[in-house]
Amino acid sequence: MKTTYLKYKHYYKDSLRLAIPVVISQLGHTLVQVSDSVIVGHFAGTTALAAVSLVSSLFLVPLVIGIGISYGVTPLIAQNNGRGDYKECSKLLSNSLLLNIIAAVVLFAAIYFGVLAFIDKLHQSPEVVAQAKPFLFLLSLSLIPLMVFSTFKQFAEGLGFTKQAMMVSIWGNVLNICLGITFVKGLFGIPPMGIRGVGFSTLIDRSVMAIVMAFYVLRSPIFRKYLHDFTVRNVDRIRGLQILKIGAPVALQYTFEVSAFGAAAILIGMIGPIPQAAHQVAISLAAITYMMASGISSAAAIRSGNYFGSGDHHNLRLSAISNYHIVIVFMSCTAIIFTLFNHVLPYIYTTDRSVIAIAEQLLIVAAFFQLFDGTQVVGLGVLRGIGDVNIPTVITFVSYWVIGLPIGYLLGIHLGLGVTGVWYGLVCGLMSASVMLFLRFQVISKRNKLTVVID
Repeated sequence: MKTTYLKYKHYYKDSLRLAIPVVISQLGHTLVQVSDSVIVGHFAGTTALAAVSLVSSLFLVPLVIGIGISYGVTPLIAQNNGRGDYKECSKLLSNSLLLNIIAAVVLFAAIYFGVLAFIDKLHQSPEVVAQAKPFLFLLSLSLIPLMVFSTFKQFAEGLGFTKQAMMVSIWGNVLNICLGITFVKGLFGIPPMGIRGVGFSTLIDRSVMAIVMAFYVLRSPIFRKYLHDFTVRNVDRIRGLQILKIGAPVALQYTFEVSAFGAAAILIGMIGPIPQAAHQVAISLAAITYMMASGISSAAAIRSGNYFGSGDHHNLRLSAISNYHIVIVFMSCTAIIFTLFNHVLPYIYTTDRSVIAIAEQLLIVAAFFQLFDGTQVVGLGVLRGIGDVNIPTVITFVSYWVIGLPIGYLLGIHLGLGVTGVWYGLVCGLMSASVMLFLRFQVISKRNKLTVVID
């Protein structure tokens, strides 16, 4: 252990320096959903909490499509920064901003004219659907400012500046919680809005975050040399396709995973609103740890992109392996927490004993898949940093939709194991993705003659 630590010590420190602010910033996306669930669970009741679960399941797909597209610019920025090509970085930012705004408008239209039209046909409780519709509309509208925020966030993180987005996310979430409680409960003379209140708070929060992050990047002296060619004149088809060539497969990767979890929530909703609410509690907690692992993955992508751009494959491999070590240690700790405190954690969201009883069981399953969830997302980050996105996209599809979800349906619905059976299927999907992505990393390593031995 000591020998391994000394070998990777430099890379651990370098990765954590980048990763910790990204982890906190990534948590911002999840904490918006978590705070919505907590506020609604305590102030609006179990039916409203089930509506949050339904909306979260439906909204996650367009959300991760948008975020995935915005991720396309990060490895390109990291690679060009590694080469010292600052002008290209500014041209990529111009193209990324326009592309992300267009993507946000298209996704909003898809939700408004698509999802809201067929939500009544999903065999969900009518009371749940009635509360879900206005909440889904407001969340979909918030995609537009969120994508503007993500544009400048990914640009800054691609250059290695990760603390700024972290601070914006922290204060944005404080604002979201304060406004959410005010609107849902009805304080300071504002009438109680119920579940619509957290929709309005999220929309306002994301709008403020977009304005602050854009102002910071465009006005800060540290980015000045990267912004000389940030202009509409530098928007062109070639760079747009460059970003999409990475961003679109990344969006598909995240889509295949979260849509499988969303489909699982819909399957669970067919069982009843209480299991659906319990699923929302457990998946919200698991999403927190996933987004933290995703922050480590983003740091891995940045460093992989830097080393790949400079042609330093030796350090690229050492850095990648160090991120695997970090995520394994971190997710082992969260697995222990889920196991030891499975009876306590659900109370964060609700006091309904019937919901808590099921959520307690699901947290044990969540503890089991922590390692697989962490290693698969780091594998995606490392491969994304070096521009390998197509094969990993196929791997994620096979893992979640060919392996995970069918097993979940078989165990949970067909064999009658209920919500726990559906979650066993998700474990199988995550395990498959983790193993196949690591094997893909090994193939790429050998192709580039990266002969460093894994410890």
